[in-house]
Amino acid sequence: MGHIPSLDGLRAVSFLIVFGSHTGVFKWIPGGFGVTVFFFLSGFLITTLLRREATRSGHISLKNFYMRRVLRIWPPFYLVLVVAAALCLAGIVPGKLEGPAVAAQALHFANYWAFLRGYGGFPPGTGVYWSLAVEEHFYLLFPFVYLTFVRAKLPAARQATILYALCALVLVWRCVVTFVFHGSAERVFVATDTRFDSILFGCALAVVGNPVLDPPTATDRLWKYVFLPLGVAAIFCGLLAPVDWMKQTLRYTLQGVGLIPLFVCAVRFPAWWPFRPLNWRVTAYLGGLSYILYLVHQVVLYALEHAMARRFPELVIAAVTLAISCFVAWLVHVSIEKPLARVRRRYS
Repeated sequence: MGHIPSLDGLRAVSFLIVFGSHTGVFKWIPGGFGVTVFFFLSGFLITTLLRREATRSGHISLKNFYMRRVLRIWPPFYLVLVVAAALCLAGIVPGKLEGPAVAAQALHFANYWAFLRGYGGFPPGTGVYWSLAVEEHFYLLFPFVYLTFVRAKLPAARQATILYALCALVLVWRCVVTFVFHGSAERVFVATDTRFDSILFGCALAVVGNPVLDPPTATDRLWKYVFLPLGVAAIFCGLLAPVDWMKQTLRYTLQGVGLIPLFVCAVRFPAWWPFRPLNWRVTAYLGGLSYILYLVHQVVLYALEHAMARRFPELVIAAVTLAISCFVAWLVHVSIEKPLARVRRRYS
């Protein structure tokens, strides 16, 4: 597929939203929206790859899919977890480890542990692992769903209808959890069963109207001048939800729907001025490191806050945190990700 314009830039923006929220630099946009963008991007990209494989070969290799997934996600995942735990034990990062909590992270159940037992016991700075658990649960099952689509030779429109219907069912389930079972905002935010629609929206876009695989159409101007403004409005409605019940239910659906035209336009029109910054060299490079940056940035932040005893302004701590995180991410990228990328190509 080669390089897809703007996607690395969207990764960078997603990370910066999360980073700005954690460091206190962005007080006007929740870090959770950055995670939602990560989810959407992940669903879109992985389903695009599956669709291309099915188109070219007529089938999907589950073994190759899971090998690519393991080689991409697990080495940095476990490396950062082990290093963060070691820093905690050495007193460099303050905190108290609990074996069951760390085991829950290692076994990809950090999200359910977090809302049932809290974040205490995790290595400090690894609270973001809840989102990786959501993705791991989703991708344990979704390839079988897509393989069923391929074997049944379902038209693309029927596939998208099923995926969007599942998104609607998740919204209904969020309402049940919120209004019937009185689930907390944290439970809705981190649990796989209430959040996997954020990934599904990306999967559905990859199936129909995919700006990477499907050719341009006469409606492209509508995407730019009609659907994109409506999508941005939907995202802001979700972010500015005035009441708690909307934040726990409609917010994630509005964001998922709003991201569809944003992604279509970002990929289809990378030279258009609103999306040109996504393709700057520095933005794209930051996006290429975004996964490791996402894993390490809060560990670095906690260590710096402990060492500096909060004697410096938030902006200074944030700048130093970003610089150190980028250096660490570059080291991991060069020493681990790049060699493993060559191995992953054998399963492509």
